[in-house]
Amino acid sequence: MRSAELRRDFKQKIPELLQLERLIRQYPQHLHVHTELTLPAQQHELPLYSITLGSTDITAPTLLLTGGMHGLERIGSQVLIAWLQTLLERLNWDSHLQQQLTQLQLVLMPIVNPVGMYLNQRSNGNGVDLNRNAPINAEGDVPLLGGGHRLGPFLPWYRGRKNERMEAENLALEKLMQRQILNRPFALVVDLHSGFGMRDQLWFPYAYRKKPIHNIAEYVALKMLWERTYPNHTYVFEPQSVHYLSHGDLWDYFYLQSRAQQQPHFLPLTLEMGSWAWIKKRPRQIFNMAGLFNPQMQHRHARVLRSHLLLLDFMLAATLNYRNWLPDEKQRGILSQTANSLWFR
Repeated sequence: MRSAELRRDFKQKIPELLQLERLIRQYPQHLHVHTELTLPAQQHELPLYSITLGSTDITAPTLLLTGGMHGLERIGSQVLIAWLQTLLERLNWDSHLQQQLTQLQLVLMPIVNPVGMYLNQRSNGNGVDLNRNAPINAEGDVPLLGGGHRLGPFLPWYRGRKNERMEAENLALEKLMQRQILNRPFALVVDLHSGFGMRDQLWFPYAYRKKPIHNIAEYVALKMLWERTYPNHTYVFEPQSVHYLSHGDLWDYFYLQSRAQQQPHFLPLTLEMGSWAWIKKRPRQIFNMAGLFNPQMQHRHARVLRSHLLLLDFMLAATLNYRNWLPDEKQRGILSQTANSLWFR
């Protein structure tokens, strides 16, 4: 039980955690909650939660949603929590959604880096950038500093010390991946970020090299499914390597694990929310660290919380119905050629 003083402190510094815990208390009948670990933050201990809904059948497809990997990027966690709240309320009356969740597993880790969020910094409590921390090196030039470095935690994008284990948050995520994701016949991941670009973008691996990912045909099939279903969408769907390479990308690392374990269909995606557009509309945000990564005006913040609900609903439906859109062998060849013409010429 937290003291009133501690609750006030959390309300000021990490209200997202309190919002998530409120949902956990309100909807215990729908949720299985696991505290993956607790992390020290100043004099406090912060929980790292994973939340599971739906089927426990090992053959059920899985959708994993993560956010808050970088503590400054609060909007990703806020979008996930808003979507989860809508989903949980619908489960009280929507029989169609109730039926859907008997056939798939939904897993969320809405605040991957609670200490970074509490401290209002990109890195975790050790000064390590969690998405530059995996043991994988880029096969090409990376942006200075931004692609990951080992100079020290006094600069952003620090990878951590060479040949050391990944950070505790990443090990907890890896444990979750092994326990509930990489042992499924189909798994789709959406990891929410902000801080890059004018438009909302859906990125897929690789980040460490410019060659096509092994299952590139499945990504093209998902892209085309999305565009046929919502032809007026505004997302840019492409490999991260189109923009830049980076060391230590977690989803490259987990994808390579899935290949080693012969997981048949694993599709990690990153939703990169185009925060530069928010700055363009309100340039003074550039002088505020939070404003570089999050919408500041109330109406714009509410619009962002609404605008990605449709995408997350689509990802849920695509996961459930994966057999209906995954390409066959003949289609794979055609879709791979399409990918080459789009991104790898």
